[in-house]
Amino acid sequence: MPSMPSLSSKPAKPLTLACAAGAMVLLTGAKGLEPKDVADMLHAVMSADRTVYTKQVVNRLTLKEKVITASEHFEDNKALPLPAQMFRFGAELAAEQSKKFSYSLLSLWPVNKQNAPRTDAEKKGLEFVAANKGQNFYTEEKLGNQRYFTAVYADTAVAQACVTCHNDHKDSPRRDFKMNDVLGGVVIRIPITE
Repeated sequence: MPSMPSLSSKPAKPLTLACAAGAMVLLTGAKGLEPKDVADMLHAVMSADRTVYTKQVVNRLTLKEKVITASEHFEDNKALPLPAQMFRFGAELAAEQSKKFSYSLLSLWPVNKQNAPRTDAEKKGLEFVAANKGQNFYTEEKLGNQRYFTAVYADTAVAQACVTCHNDHKDSPRRDFKMNDVLGGVVIRIPITE
């Protein structure tokens, strides 16, 4: 957490407090944060939430304690939503509430074909994070009349439930995933002004 400014006789820089996907962000001065910094912070929250749900809910209840299953047809099967579905539900709700940014979970090997890359930036980003472990991909792109800062982060298999689901799903185009392999990527878009 950043340290708070001390009280003094000098005039303080203006401070703005903003909430970004549940994380409090301290912005100083008129400039604020760079799009890359905002994307990195948003991803940190998304990744933490997704990992906690995957490990503490899905993996624990389906594989360790075997008290419930996880299913893409969770309502019909009275099961848990898959981690990718929870992520998509969050992205859809965020899109309804804010036009300031968007995010999605995409893959070069999508189980659901609608999660394949659609733009050059998405494809290049997914290829980059798959080939460069631990590195993120950043670029700018124009979609329609709007320019975006686009960031792609690796989405890795953090629990055995991830590996099992991707390898065993009937629609999976790839069936040789192991723990910590890149399954796809989180794509975050932030509108920028020219």
